[in-house]
Amino acid sequence: MINVNDIKNGMTITFDGNIYSIIEFLHVKPGKGPAFVRTKLKNLRTGATIEHTFNAGIKLEKAPISKSTMQYLYATGDTYCFMNMDNYEQLELQKSQIGDDVEYLKEGVNVNLTFYEGELLGLELPEKIEYKVVSTEPAVKGNTATNATKEAVLENGLVVKVPLFINNDEIIIVSTSTGKYDSRA
Repeated sequence: MINVNDIKNGMTITFDGNIYSIIEFLHVKPGKGPAFVRTKLKNLRTGATIEHTFNAGIKLEKAPISKSTMQYLYATGDTYCFMNMDNYEQLELQKSQIGDDVEYLKEGVNVNLTFYEGELLGLELPEKIEYKVVSTEPAVKGNTATNATKEAVLENGLVVKVPLFINNDEIIIVSTSTGKYDSRA
């Protein structure tokens, strides 16, 4: 248990049967009435953000969150296999557990998995990942008056817009937060 006056950003708590991460908080001491703490909380199961006000001095239950770095190995159908880099245990996750991040997975990429009492809460990809361009159209000379782009298919099947100077078999960096081309590797 932790006193609401001792909370910090990034802390995880259990509240109303859900697991929340504290995004921001503000201690308020009004001229009249008791002090309180205004918080913005992110539900780690659904991703929804709520605002809640706690009275000063109440106790909250701290949520024991564990993170482990795992390497993506391979996929068979809708099952994706990851290996813990510390003890070499393997974990299989379903496509539904991973969500939209599945399109950025590439063999050998390290991801952070977040667990609460054995329940998977989320998968955190690296900010940028390198991919090999499998196919793209050749550049047309003289078509560079503006920031012209073309589509490129990457080694994992992802399709991104790239500048005209990118050719087949080049290694590019893609931002996992935006899904867009970042730079050459």
